[in-house]
Amino acid sequence: MRRFIQTTCIVLLGVLVGLGSGLAADPKSPADAVLIVQGKILDSAGSPLGDANIIVYLDGKPYKPALNGSHSEKDSSTGLNGLFMMEISAPADKIKDGKWAIKVIRPSFKPSQQVPLKIFHDGADEKGVARHVTSTTVQMQRFQGAAFWIALIIFVVMYGLIAFEVLHRTLAAFVGAATILVITHALGTFDERFVVLTYEQAIHAIDWNVILLLLAMMIIVGVLKISGVFQWLAYKSFQMAGGRIFVLASALCVVTGVTSAFLDNVTTMLLITPVTMEIAVVLGISPFVFLVPQIVASNFGGTATLIGDPPNIMIGSYAGLTFNDFVIQLTPIVVAVMVVQLIYNRYYYGVDYHKGKVEDVPKMTAFLKEKYKIKDAKVLAVGGIVLLGTIAMFISHGWLHMEVSVAALFGAALVVLLCRVDIVEMLEKEVEWPSLVFFMMLFIVVGAAEQTGILQVVADWILGVCQGRLWLATLIILWVSGIASAIVDNIPYTATMLPITMFLTKTMPGAESGVLWWALALGACFGGNGTVIGASANVVTTGIMERAGYKVTFFEFIKQAAPITIISLAMSSVFLLLRY
Repeated sequence: MRRFIQTTCIVLLGVLVGLGSGLAADPKSPADAVLIVQGKILDSAGSPLGDANIIVYLDGKPYKPALNGSHSEKDSSTGLNGLFMMEISAPADKIKDGKWAIKVIRPSFKPSQQVPLKIFHDGADEKGVARHVTSTTVQMQRFQGAAFWIALIIFVVMYGLIAFEVLHRTLAAFVGAATILVITHALGTFDERFVVLTYEQAIHAIDWNVILLLLAMMIIVGVLKISGVFQWLAYKSFQMAGGRIFVLASALCVVTGVTSAFLDNVTTMLLITPVTMEIAVVLGISPFVFLVPQIVASNFGGTATLIGDPPNIMIGSYAGLTFNDFVIQLTPIVVAVMVVQLIYNRYYYGVDYHKGKVEDVPKMTAFLKEKYKIKDAKVLAVGGIVLLGTIAMFISHGWLHMEVSVAALFGAALVVLLCRVDIVEMLEKEVEWPSLVFFMMLFIVVGAAEQTGILQVVADWILGVCQGRLWLATLIILWVSGIASAIVDNIPYTATMLPITMFLTKTMPGAESGVLWWALALGACFGGNGTVIGASANVVTTGIMERAGYKVTFFEFIKQAAPITIISLAMSSVFLLLRY
């Protein structure tokens, strides 16, 4: 019995020793050192590259121990800022004597070579485990694979559907965005070459600052609309003109331009067009004589501020430009162009002005005063104060480190609360949901074009043509933007040009002054006057006229608006070259 107990103890001891040595040899057991691998992944333009996968190599072979205590792939991917950090447990001798390297992989980019890591000792933690650190930066090169061509085809088809009005622009963008996401998450799951844009990347591609700013301003304008102030402004223009048609036309253009600078130009034209049409009919003049110049003035005036025109909202949000930046940089050229427009109107529409007649000016004035009076003074007073307060926050948002959408949302919430407006009715009737959905879907399609390198190809081409000459890049962006915005709506065009302009601003000497952003804003906003489909205000206003029986053809609009558009772009060229 005694011998049996001794034998049993010896066997158990052997088993325990064997288990102990087995645990020590287990690669998953705690190691006696930690290697911290950190760094930054950039694209060819030097911009941070998110969602890049990092593979660690030891002596030429992939090394896959636990990362940060887990086996999660997310631990080896870069964030939106392009940064990554990994903690790798490994024996101290392997860390000291091994040849460590990383390889970076990302869809639409060529896999990097194995990048050697230079390791240095960084002390030990509280448990005495040695810690070694290495840091590196890797720049990735684009690859035009399947995802590139898929995104390009969808991008071109969407633009074609919008430009030729085959589908409503919101539906065209919706189909394009949905197709991109389906391809990525269906085919891309099995083959990485078909990863165009992931759902997470799509969410980040949407500029929510733009979406929320537009939503809030629609609500503020919707409340002010109840007061009748916009129609009242048109009546006051007629009263000040005293029956002089040219003065009246000029007053309407000035009112439209100034109003469009602080409200969006689409809403301004929606509210003022019916009044202008009625005045024109009473005077015996074609509504085109007043409304086409007003459309042009709305696009000119909207260029002066960050919130006046959707392209400016997009540019300001993307480039981090403030409300004051737009006012200081663009107001001088906008004022000069509008003065020239009034002179242009005098000569182009002079014969039509002489045809107009008002037999009884006081009677007509009294009629308009009664029909277009202030309907709700309280709403006007409260809404006006809130609007002024919102604009004040726009002006100071750079100092307050507040996005303009935050100021607008606060103003919208306050004006609805104080004026006791039905919020459900306001959201249903005054918010242009098709436009907001269009923006969101458009951002996704453009995001796919950016992720796959389509926009990089365009930017590289412009950079190659300019050969470092900033003045040439400025003129190219201005005139290409002007021509392109006349052919297609300036909103999708601007969304496309944002990453390109950012790339050129970072890479061209002297471009840090921001001149390329102002060239893009002037080109997109002024160029939108060129055709009937160039800007949203054009489409909305001509649609109202057509429903009233006054149809303006595509070429008739060009005949009236194209000359002043070319003049405005020429003046902008001189302005930008002299100022910068």
